[in-house]
Amino acid sequence: MEESRVAVIAILVREPDSVERLNGLLHEFGQYIIGRMGVPYPKRGVNIISVAVDAPQEVTSALSGKIGRLEGVSAKTVYAPAEKSADREN
Repeated sequence: MEESRVAVIAILVREPDSVERLNGLLHEFGQYIIGRMGVPYPKRGVNIISVAVDAPQEVTSALSGKIGRLEGVSAKTVYAPAEKSADREN
């Protein structure tokens, strides 16, 4: 089984009609989600969402890719630095 990694998916939503599908994807991957925060920014017509996940990189990439394919939505993922193993510290 692939090792789990912590990451943040930054999501920018400009198309309100895609929000329902976005929420559906987040629900589908809910077991991996640590938390999420959304900030509407009406001045620029965008909603800014960050989603913290703890999942295998393959799962995080799949979620980010599906989100990025929604109309009017873009997503980028940032991974936390890899954890140091006990063997490397000695």
